[in-house]
Amino acid sequence: MNFIDLFSGAGGLSEGFIKAGFTPIAHVEIDSSACNTLETRLIFHKLKHENKLDHYYDYLLGNISRENFIINNGNKEILNSVINTEIGGNNNRDIFNKINALAGNKEIDLVVGGPPCQAYSLIGRARDKDGMKNDSRNYLYKEYAKFLKEYRPKVFVFENVLGLITANEGKFFTNMKAYFKRIGYELNHTVETSSDFGVLQNRKRIILVGWRKDIDFQLPEFQKTANIWTVSDLLTDLKKLKPGEQNNITKYKADTNEYLSRFDLRNGVDFVTQHIARPHNERDLEIYKIAIKNFEKGQRLKYPDLPERLKTHKNQKSFIDRYKVVDSNGLSHTMVAHIAKDGHHYIYPDRKQVRSLSVREAARIQSFPDDFFFEGGRTAAFRQIGNAVPPLMANEIANKIREQL
Repeated sequence: MNFIDLFSGAGGLSEGFIKAGFTPIAHVEIDSSACNTLETRLIFHKLKHENKLDHYYDYLLGNISRENFIINNGNKEILNSVINTEIGGNNNRDIFNKINALAGNKEIDLVVGGPPCQAYSLIGRARDKDGMKNDSRNYLYKEYAKFLKEYRPKVFVFENVLGLITANEGKFFTNMKAYFKRIGYELNHTVETSSDFGVLQNRKRIILVGWRKDIDFQLPEFQKTANIWTVSDLLTDLKKLKPGEQNNITKYKADTNEYLSRFDLRNGVDFVTQHIARPHNERDLEIYKIAIKNFEKGQRLKYPDLPERLKTHKNQKSFIDRYKVVDSNGLSHTMVAHIAKDGHHYIYPDRKQVRSLSVREAARIQSFPDDFFFEGGRTAAFRQIGNAVPPLMANEIANKIREQL
């Protein structure tokens, strides 16, 4: 069975569906770095199928350039299947033409994806004077629906933030469901917490599943995993870092553990990539130290509690928890794309490593395996990770849909 992934990002949703046995026909994504990540990952899956992963590891280790890696291991089908284009308007016909060339006469089984969530998110609405009511991204579901009209897939999966349900007093969600029904789909939705699927993160998402009215289908009941692990299980085998340390290739400092093995986060080789820490100025490091000390006492740092010499603005009522330590003894708070701008909301939970999370640590919190490589540099990698659907959660969704189909 096959699928089209819209608003693909780095491919977290796609990763879960590929692992469940689905074949991607096309990915459509506006961000060029994310598209490069998708190409790299698709070549990884090709090489894994061919038992040639040593070629992939050569690339990760820097023994071969990306250009030569693509030339030697890619193919036209893979490169053409990653469509670096904005969805909407006149672009859609061009996207359809490219997908049609890839699909040939094959029927499309699924369309998956989730439009950018900023217009629906509670944080986005709080920061916008109009509550994001006039943001054009509110209506990207209509662009998504054009692909349903064009390809009439058996099933679609629409993932988004919980704020979608309450945006504009619930009108956007009500209109969205009515629109999907008008074009021929039954649908239902569920709110899922990523920690129920092995993801060590408190992240709630709405999963809207639709199926063609002639298909005997219903919303799957997803299998939950009792979570007995903590963020410390994610971090203990990774090398200690100093702020700004930029070694792309590092060795593991410890053997794998039950969590990393059970959920396939370790890839079986003796190195890890992108365990890269961003640099911090002295002021931020001093604040991080205070935040870590407070957290060790069971307290969260609030901006008004900072010494006056460390404060940079007078607003002491809005977003006062911008400095937040990741809970190593429990689950991480939700990973979002803002981590690409600064690390204040994702402080490493150890006074011996005063810094924010590395790229690899953030990727693990989102449940990406260690052999998943994010193209485009540190900032682009953080943005892709923060925007992603956790692959472990995506895999359970994919498995249950596959069972029914």
